This record gives sequence, C-alpha cells and structure tokens, in this order.
Amino acid sequence: MPEWSWEYDGYDPAEERLREALCTVGNGYFATRGAAPEATADGVHYPGTYAAGCYNRLLSTVDGRAVESEDMVNLPNWLPLRFRTLPPEGEGPTPPWFSPDTDGLLEYRQCLDLRRGTFTRRMRYADDRGRQLRIDQCRLAHMGDPHLAVLRTEFSAEGWTGEIEVESALDGEVRNAGVARYRELAGEHLTHVCTGVEEPDTVWLRCRTVNSDIRVGMAARTTVTGARPTAASLTASGPRAGRVLRLPVRSGRPVTVDKTVALHTSHDPAISDPLGAASGRVATAPGCPQLLESHHAAWERLWRRAGVDVPGEPGRILRLHLFHVLQTLSPHVAALDVGVPARGLHGEAYRGHVFWDELFVLPYLNLHFPEVSRALLDYRYRRLPEAVRAAREEGRAGAGYPWQSGSDGREESPRLHLNPRSGRWLPDHSRLQQHVGSAVAYNIWRYCEATGDTDYLHSRGVEMLVRIARFWESSAVYDPALERYRIRGVMGPDEFHDGYPDAPAPGLDDNAYTNVTAAWVLARTLDVVRELSEPQRRELFERTDTPEEAVERWEEVSRRLSVPFHSGVISQFDGYERLDELDWEHYRRRYGDVRRLDRILEAEGDTVNRYRASKQADALMLGYLFSPAELAALFRQLGHRLDDETWRRTVDYYLRRTSHGSTLSGLVHGWVLARVRRADAWEFCREALEGDVADLQGGTTQEGIHLGAMGGTLDLVQRGLTGLEIRDGALCFDPAPLPQLSGYSLSLRFRGHWGVRVRVGPDRLRIRVPASAERAIPVVIGGRTVTIAPGESRQLRLPDR
Repeated sequence: MPEWSWEYDGYDPAEERLREALCTVGNGYFATRGAAPEATADGVHYPGTYAAGCYNRLLSTVDGRAVESEDMVNLPNWLPLRFRTLPPEGEGPTPPWFSPDTDGLLEYRQCLDLRRGTFTRRMRYADDRGRQLRIDQCRLAHMGDPHLAVLRTEFSAEGWTGEIEVESALDGEVRNAGVARYRELAGEHLTHVCTGVEEPDTVWLRCRTVNSDIRVGMAARTTVTGARPTAASLTASGPRAGRVLRLPVRSGRPVTVDKTVALHTSHDPAISDPLGAASGRVATAPGCPQLLESHHAAWERLWRRAGVDVPGEPGRILRLHLFHVLQTLSPHVAALDVGVPARGLHGEAYRGHVFWDELFVLPYLNLHFPEVSRALLDYRYRRLPEAVRAAREEGRAGAGYPWQSGSDGREESPRLHLNPRSGRWLPDHSRLQQHVGSAVAYNIWRYCEATGDTDYLHSRGVEMLVRIARFWESSAVYDPALERYRIRGVMGPDEFHDGYPDAPAPGLDDNAYTNVTAAWVLARTLDVVRELSEPQRRELFERTDTPEEAVERWEEVSRRLSVPFHSGVISQFDGYERLDELDWEHYRRRYGDVRRLDRILEAEGDTVNRYRASKQADALMLGYLFSPAELAALFRQLGHRLDDETWRRTVDYYLRRTSHGSTLSGLVHGWVLARVRRADAWEFCREALEGDVADLQGGTTQEGIHLGAMGGTLDLVQRGLTGLEIRDGALCFDPAPLPQLSGYSLSLRFRGHWGVRVRVGPDRLRIRVPASAERAIPVVIGGRTVTIAPGESRQLRLPDR
C-alpha cells in the first residue's frame, strides 16, 4: 500500500462504519465522516458532519431518571448525491437509486489521500439491463477556506449510450444516533429546519439547535461539465432540498457533477447571518479545479510544518494519525473557542466532550503549531470562572476543572453509564478525576517552555496556575498520624477503580498520580509567582482572592503530600495492597479479550473495585509526563527516594495487572518501557499505533477516532524516544531508540526557528538549523552542550545506554 494513502478494496458492510471514521475529511472548523453520499443513516452507514464547538443540551429519561446531557451536534448532511440509470423511453419503470447495498455492485474502492487531503471512491455498477456505469468520486473539506466542502463525481458509461438521473441534496432530517449505547438518550438537536432554492443551481438549508440556539446555514451549488442536462429542476420540501438532473451519457465521454457546499454557524465572526454567509460564499466560490488546487496547496504547507518522517509501516500509520490530528486541530482552530474533543470531529462517542486529551496532543503541537496550542489553552482560560464556581460548590478554593467539558465548562460527565454486556445502567463517578486540573497546568507549563511565551505565562497562564494550585492546597488535609497531607475521595486515570469495596461512598484516598502531579503544580506555581514583580503579584493575588500566606502553604503541601508505597513499589492509591489478586488466566480463558474487565465482572455480579486490576496506566503515567531525572527530583521534593530499581519494580508490578482497556494504555506503557525494559517496549508501541486502524478496542473506533492516542504516538517519536526536553531555552536530548524506530527525522518549530531538522539514527543525532536572523540554539546531549547557529548542522554521537 502506498506510503501516503489509506486504501480499501471491496465493499464490506461490517467494516463500513470503521472506514467512515478513518476516512473522515475535515479542516479544524468542521469534519464529515467518510459515508457514502448515496446512502442514508441505517445499521450500516452513518453520515455525520460536526462543527468544532457546536454543542446542544437535551433532557432524557434513562432507567426512570431524568438525565441532562450535552452533545456535539450532528449537523445537516451535505453529502447526499444519488444516481440511477434510466431505461430507454417507454421500456419499463424507473429503477431504484444505486447504493453499495443494492444488487449490481461490481467494483468498490476507497482511498484516503493523506498528502492531498482528499477521499476518493471508485465504483462500478451494472443495472438490470447489464449496462455498466463507472463512478469516480472525490471529496474534501477545504483546508484553505474552512467553510467550504466539495464533492466531485464523474460518471462514465461503459459500452452504452443513454441517460442517468442524479440528485444532489442537503438533508436536515438528521439526529445524533451514531453510538448504540446512547440510543436511549434524546438525539433530536436541530429545530426550525427550513429549505429553499436559488436559481439556477443552488439550494440552501437553515436550522438552529434546540437549546443552545446556534443558527446553522448551508448552501450547495451543483454544476455539470461534459454534457448538457436534458432536464434539471430545483426542489425544496420540508427538511430536504436538492437539484435533480437528467444527464445524457455515452461511452468514452465522462460527465462530471460538481457539488460545492458552504457551511456557517452563528458562532462565526464577521458575518451577519449564517445562511446569508453560506449563500454568498458558495455563490462566489471558484470552480472545482481551482478549489482542488488551493486545497492541495494548503495541505502541502501543513505537511511542511508537521514534519514527522518515519519509514515503513509505522510511518504510514503515523502519517494517518497526524492527518487526523491536523483535520481536528488545524491552524484554523487558532481563531476558534474550542477544546480537544477526545474522539476528534469523527463521531459521537463521548458526546464530543473535552477530557484531558490535550495532555497527549499539545506537546506535539507546541513544536509545530504553537498558535493552536495557545488557542486550546485559552479554551480552558475562558472557562476558568465556571471552574472556580465548581470548586466553590465543593467547598474548595481555586478552580476545579471538569473531567468532561463542552460548551461552557460545566461538568458534563454523565451520572449514569450503560454496561452493554449486562444491559444495566450504573452510577458513573468519573467526575472524581480531579487530576484533570493538573493536566491543564502541565499543558500551560510545557507550552511556555517550548515557545518561550513568557507573556502568556505571566498573564493567563499564571492565573490558571494559581487557581489550580489553590484547589490542590484546599483539597489537601493534614493527617497528624502520617505527618502528611492527604487528598481523599478522588479517582486516578485508571477508571476501573472508583471506590473501595463495599464503601458507602465513591472515591479513593491518596492516588499517587493525583498527589504527585498536585505537588508538581504547587511547585511550578511557586516558581512563576516568584518571578513576578511586586505589582504584578499583588494584582494577581487580588484578582484571584489569594492571600499572601497561601504561598507558604503551597510550599509546605508541595513537600508533604502523601505518596503511598507497598512491597517496594508505588501504590496506585492508599490501600491498594489490601485488594484481592485477580485470576487473570481464568478470565482470559473464559472471555478471550479482557480489556473491558470492568464490564465482564459487573455482568457477573462482581466489581473490579475488589481487585488489583487496572484499565490503563495510572501510577505509571508519572513516567510518561516526567523524565527519569525530573520524576526522581519530584519524589525527593516529597521526601522519598525513587531510584531506578524502585521504578523498574513499579513498572513490572502494574504491567502484570493491567488489562489495557484504553487506547492510551499501550502508548504510555510503550513510552515508559523504552527506558526501563526496551526489549518489551515495541509490543506496546505497536498496539498504540494500531489501536484505531485495527480497532483493537472492539468496535469503538467507528464511533470516532481516539485523538489523544493518535497525538501521543506522534509525541512518542518526537519526545518519547528522543528524550527531548526544553530546559532554559536549550533542546536537551536523551535518546532511547528502539530497533523498530531507530531511523527517522523530525522538523520542529522552536522559538523563532522554523524547520529545525532532527535526524535520529541508531547511534547518532543530526540537527540542522535553517538560515535565519535568530540566535543559535543550545543543544544538550549526554551532558555535553553544543551551540548550532542558523545555517549550520551538527552530527552528535548518542551516549551509550
């Protein structure tokens, strides 16, 4: 298979929804799944178009209880384009429209062109008279103009002359129904759907969301080249508007139908109304050839900046991951008020919510598209008042960011979730994952390290840091018996454990990941506050209601938070060692795939809370966030010695007790093992790479790609295997190359330098700094510092490991 394409040969209804997710086209403003334009939503196909930040809230009744939920809205479907051959006049009734599910399909191929940002299909049908029609189709969401999309369809009659009928339409009769386990939730998010026509070739649709009152305008222009229609009409009825064309076809004379679509919402700046903006944009849009050319040029510019060049099959998968990261978080996002949707703009899983996935995505973006990183941090800043309100309601100071966020930053985590294995609705306590605040702080710090953006750090950045630090300070309660501060009633990243067995209330005490990252937040906040001038600091403390004595308490808590240990390893949480051991082999023999062990045990009437069994990396996440030296320093700050042997024992201990029921699990374990037990790292790196393309989580990818895991694999080759850190304005490397990923190159944007080229080899590192007027870059490797001036390159030998 070519390096820059993702191809499927043959039609497979069972695989269609997975292909739709993986063949989504988008541009950061909106994205559309790779559904067949001639099909409608059913058990096989699911067309879906999603605009970044477009949410709506509905009330449902689930298991006898009222449940309010906010969803990313499935917008009107702009794809519909159906066709059929027409019988010679007077020779029988008009046949049904073709679709991949009808008889007569002879050929079906799909190809996602990563370099050019297009999704193409080739089909060949035979009608009931044996006449063959070939269809070549190309679609795109324009990367240059993010409000435009194009669907180009070429029809070729093979060995016959006659007519075909084509209908190009906009369809407003859509709902959110892409995730089976959400089917009991209300899904009708659009109202006041109205359609109309504009002669000679355009139809339009307008609607609004039910409660968030986001107005949507869409217009579609459909034109023909290669033949003159024998009949053409524009129709608008209810939620559907279309242009119907009767086209003459003959062998050797292809006929092309171009559909150009514009989408606007009332969230857009500098427009009067969405429908007027969409109609005006589609009326003045250039023809399809020019749009294709400018779209390809925009993607070429993106790829130059994105710069990850890995050979072989791992490189092909990484390009697919990067493609989907760029489609969701393109430079257009810099002008939007949106977060990082955990499942991209590719489907409705997790209802389009924002979790902690920027923790895995921003480190890559910081060194390629820092303007996007800053915009994503601003999403959190704009929702700081809501986080402050949430903390106040919990009796805490500062800001308590939600585990799931949507439009306004309130907690969107559900109160109930469905176990599809048992059919039971169960309490959902995932909102106890308060460590998301530490992720926000971590992202601020790493962004400012990578970019040198001290203006941001000393303004919005430090305000968020102070608010998050105050939350942790007020959450920590001193225990005289331990002579330590404790944080109780939380969940860590491992979502299997939300409480103690038979406890009357949910929550765990002293989750190691939560406490160590909280200590890190407090220490880094102290660092920044001490950098500020006295007037800056006074104003900051006044604005955030922070008393001066809080600084002393931050210092104390950052050094005295409890981190439990047992049997010479870090405990995932206090009391972990008192849980039962699980008979892993029994469950593997009985069920095969035990990734979702929590669902298996609940269906048996048991609970995973009783066992030493984790869904994903929890304590080991510390080795993902922090280099070995930084992590050891953190534990010293907390009064503990974390040497290599203790960390290795900890890694081995949890590796044997993890089901890897999250796509992030393989990523984190591969990252950590590359430095602890390199021979075993590739197995997990490969799982992280294949998680979505092979749908390893058993049918979840069809509901939306896993954006955090995709972004994390990019950062695995950028920082994980190179050991890249940015300290005091220097690029610091501590490589841990794997044999399977030992020769690749990166292109980085570092401070004012665009296109710094880093070539990683099995025993050498080559760095080239492009010519510019910027300062030379200090590079640290193996304890040695070299300075590389613009226009120069250096080859550095890797230290022995």
